[in-house]
Amino acid sequence: MDISTIIGLLAATCTTVSFVPQVIQILKTKNTQGISLGMYVIFTFGIACWLVYGFYLNELPIIIANSITLILAATILIFKIKHG
Repeated sequence: MDISTIIGLLAATCTTVSFVPQVIQILKTKNTQGISLGMYVIFTFGIACWLVYGFYLNELPIIIANSITLILAATILIFKIKHG
């Protein structure tokens, strides 16, 4: 594995894991008042586009990170729509 892939995986891990505390808090409290619906709609769409881009380039760091982030962001978005 080359250094660029290692850096990509490290960056992907950090940015993806950063969503976990927010998802846990929302699942526990069901409180999404402080979260912008517009931001999460645009963000989730952007992550989906990044995922397609990753598949197009066949780049594992992009695919893995955006697959997981899409699940986390979609969870937040669903709770925002349902409980917002």
